[in-house]
Amino acid sequence: MDLTVLQDLAIALGLGLLVGLQREWVDSRLAGIRTFPIIGILGVLAGHLATSLGPWVVPAGLLAVAALIVMGNVAKLRTGAPDPGLTTEIAILVMYLLGAALSAGYTTEVLVAGGTVAVLLHWKRPLHDLVDKIGEADAQAIFRLSLIALVILPILPNRSFGPYQVLNPFNIWLMVVLIVGISMGAYVAYKLLGTRSGALVSGLMGGLISSTATTVSLSRRSRTASIETSAAVVIITASAVVFVRVLVEIALVAPAVLGATALPLAIMLATMIGVSAVLYRRTRGELTGPTDEAEPPSELGAAIVFGLLYAAVLLGVAFAKARFGQTGMYVVAALSGLTDMDAITLSTSQLMRTDQLGPETGWRLIMVGALANLCFKAGIVAALGPRGLLRRIGAAFGVTGAVGIALLFFWPG
Repeated sequence: MDLTVLQDLAIALGLGLLVGLQREWVDSRLAGIRTFPIIGILGVLAGHLATSLGPWVVPAGLLAVAALIVMGNVAKLRTGAPDPGLTTEIAILVMYLLGAALSAGYTTEVLVAGGTVAVLLHWKRPLHDLVDKIGEADAQAIFRLSLIALVILPILPNRSFGPYQVLNPFNIWLMVVLIVGISMGAYVAYKLLGTRSGALVSGLMGGLISSTATTVSLSRRSRTASIETSAAVVIITASAVVFVRVLVEIALVAPAVLGATALPLAIMLATMIGVSAVLYRRTRGELTGPTDEAEPPSELGAAIVFGLLYAAVLLGVAFAKARFGQTGMYVVAALSGLTDMDAITLSTSQLMRTDQLGPETGWRLIMVGALANLCFKAGIVAALGPRGLLRRIGAAFGVTGAVGIALLFFWPG
């Protein structure tokens, strides 16, 4: 007795029952909880028989299943109950092929694919609602992201150029894809949450999309509405999420050094969360989202600008290290971090990954950039917001800045 065959049959039976249950639940007239397991078992048997009878068995079985689908649809047409969709028919063909794939040893892949099919079938309504909520501009932004990630990235050369051998076009554009992808994901999530959400959710989404844009938007809005406390919560939360974003970027680009860099940055994150929590206790109200006027973050021009900025910071840090030592690198980090934390974080992570920069220096450069970023956002609040908001932001950023400076000077290493 071949236990492998029995295992394949059991998996095909289970996946078929799962998909069949979903189709039965939506009252599919073509195939249900009995038909789908049988189709999966047919695929397994065809795959195993192909080893002894010949490779023609699997395509012959596929043609037979397709013929049965046609016959079933013809019968439905005669009863006057046509189904304009093809979802069930495609699912039948997929389940047959998954059964055949089991016989070829693709067990893990089949489990993932079968589960994905069941989830996609069950998520019909949420997926259609998602499409309804995404407007034309958002759809165009998604396709621009596809252009950035799937068309431009693969054609770029994956080798280093220029002085200090730190300019790799593929790696530079890969960082662009990473940042645009994170921002686009947050933007879509925020759109799905609606134009109004709680202060904490607004802060989380604002930090993932752009904490600087969030600060500008709420500073202006606070001048015409009495929302200083709520606005402060959103701005501080968005600034805290920046450190989450920084840690994620280090983990993706230079996972080997995450352990040596994460703790001081996590302390800064915890400090900002604590300050935000204190303010949040004073407000439970709703606040119009800070990104409702923002454009989808996948403009090709903006992506190119970030790529150039990232390359400039990468080259600037390498140049400053070679010519001026650590002092020069900190100046570059501070200037870069003023308006954007991604460039200094990614460039520093890249240098740490290639052992051109030690982690004890790397996290300090990122910290300097973060402190400069807090100063810049405090300046935005001072220029655009009311005094009440400035007092709250000044106190919060002052506490956080003091902690950051203490870490820079007293953290070991």
